[in-house]
Amino acid sequence: MSKRKSVGPLVGGFVLAVIAVALALWGISTRAKALSVVTQETRELAVPTVSVITPERGATQQDIVLPGTMQAFTDAPIYARTNGYVRKWYVDLGGRVRAGQLLAEVDTPEIDQQLEQARADLATAEANTRLAQSTAERYRDLIKTDSVSKQDLDNANGSLEAKATAVASARANVRRLEQLHAFGRITAPFDGVVTARNIDVGALIDSGSNAKELFHVAAVHRLRVFVNVPEVYSRAAQPGMKADLTLTEFPGRAFTGTLARTAQSIDVASRTLLTEIDVENRGGELLPGSYAEVHLKLPSGASTFKLPVNAVIFGTEGVRVARVDKAGRVTLQPVTLGRDYGNSVEVISGLNGGEQIIVNAPDSIENGQTVRVARAAE
Repeated sequence: MSKRKSVGPLVGGFVLAVIAVALALWGISTRAKALSVVTQETRELAVPTVSVITPERGATQQDIVLPGTMQAFTDAPIYARTNGYVRKWYVDLGGRVRAGQLLAEVDTPEIDQQLEQARADLATAEANTRLAQSTAERYRDLIKTDSVSKQDLDNANGSLEAKATAVASARANVRRLEQLHAFGRITAPFDGVVTARNIDVGALIDSGSNAKELFHVAAVHRLRVFVNVPEVYSRAAQPGMKADLTLTEFPGRAFTGTLARTAQSIDVASRTLLTEIDVENRGGELLPGSYAEVHLKLPSGASTFKLPVNAVIFGTEGVRVARVDKAGRVTLQPVTLGRDYGNSVEVISGLNGGEQIIVNAPDSIENGQTVRVARAAE
């Protein structure tokens, strides 16, 4: 009886000990599993989740829009080549003129007097020449009978030659003054429009260093538009290609021009190619000096791609994008940008089109870093 009483407490203590050990083991196991889960979650959270896109392939033709200023195909200031006073003008501002049309007349009293004097000098020289001619002919007849000396004949012939030279000089002076007198008629050098009239009746006209512009004439039947094409597109801009021009005063309307010529040289300051586009303007709707947007459809020599701006990384190392491979590793790929479309940019080199590009890549992203690509639902 006493033996049973002594065994009972031992068994009870053993059971309690077993239960305590079991509870301890269960607690340790639970904590280990929780720690493993937390560790796994921590590791997963340490791998950033990113969104990716595939580059959009650009068009085979590139439509670029560049600013341009329209200029008259031919533009010339009109000056006088003689001195005098304006007698009358015939064409006012905005008048259309034809080549050779009279614009104004200038009174040239000084030139008129010089011309009269020159004509009188010419008449005198011609009279002296006729006298020298008859004298020389008479001496030629007398020399046959030895009535005059050979010296007298030579003097007569020399005098005739000198008088003939004086006639030629006087005649040239008359022609010069006649031309100066003719310059009193101011005419249009080509078909066009008078864009400025700077004279009035009675105004003094000077042909020297103080010469004043009388008229300004511009040929507007055809216009030139000079456009600076960026260097990256310079090879594609070739003479003969078509261009569309749009102006704010003609909404919804486009004018077609032709690329006529290029400078064949890149400007060092702006890194652009100067090109000239000719536009027909028979109706006179387009005005010189107007601002126009020039749409050039340039053939693309290489494959280009479009990316959103937030997929491009701008840093001290240059322009790059974060590319993700199938294993989730990141590669920072250098790229070359083309045009800026606002929300997106053109990539002209550095991509082949099959890459997965990270959007909104964090600043801390590095080469070789592992990331997790988010699914569409995420």
